Amino acid sequence: MDFTKTTEQDSHYNHLEKMSVSELLTNINKEDQTVPLAVKKVIPEIEKLVSVIVKKLQNGGRLFYIGAGTSGRLGIVDASECPPTFGVSHDLVIGLIAGGDLAIRKAVEFAEDSKTQAWEDLSEYKINSNDVVIGIAASGTTPYVIGGLDTCNKNAIVTGCITCNQGSPLSKTAKYPIEVVVGPEFVTGSSRMKAGTAQKLVLNMISTTVMIQLGKVKGNKMVDMQLSNNKLVDRGTKMIMDELNLSYQEASILLEKFGNVRTVIDNYRNGI
Repeated sequence: MDFTKTTEQDSHYNHLEKMSVSELLTNINKEDQTVPLAVKKVIPEIEKLVSVIVKKLQNGGRLFYIGAGTSGRLGIVDASECPPTFGVSHDLVIGLIAGGDLAIRKAVEFAEDSKTQAWEDLSEYKINSNDVVIGIAASGTTPYVIGGLDTCNKNAIVTGCITCNQGSPLSKTAKYPIEVVVGPEFVTGSSRMKAGTAQKLVLNMISTTVMIQLGKVKGNKMVDMQLSNNKLVDRGTKMIMDELNLSYQEASILLEKFGNVRTVIDNYRNGI
């Protein structure tokens, strides 16, 4: 199978400009419903990669995402949400995008075409063999990502990838490839759509499962979350109420005193 035929082949739909708003939305939604099923097929591959990540992070390693365009932005979103959600440091999960921070908001021309820049970006973080690097590229052909993983391999750094084509150069480079084949996009070649959704789902699965395995969730609650706004303070207070059978006021006082849900629960149960 020619890997270029998957994300670049013609849409199943034509004459989109002649469709009504309702038809457009219905058909996009119809295509979107196929994405979770495609992800389901690669759970065994995701499991292999997650298991390695957990071991590396337990031994002091870090997780890096590298990508360009939509793929790079999705990696940055997932990485940036780990500290507030799970209370981990900002240097545990790190997202890097071709073109640097400017590329988060605006496309940087030809940034993804460098085969050496990703390794230079990773080197700024003193990357080493304790770490894991996941390359994200819908096409599986992005030079920035492939070059980064190739150099990581040469330096005994664990590599994985998330792509939406089978047999791509990226998949052949990564030691733990994840290929979520979602088929042609509603708008031909617009991989920010189904491919982007697939990547987002897989990233959520990876980071959430890793954090649970690292002990960052208790029961089904984010007990280590950062209390960065009133909504989260209220959520944390209610977690304490439920866990310790306290009133809202009592829980609120304890949370204000200790500043963290897990700390409140542990201290309360230890008689502190």
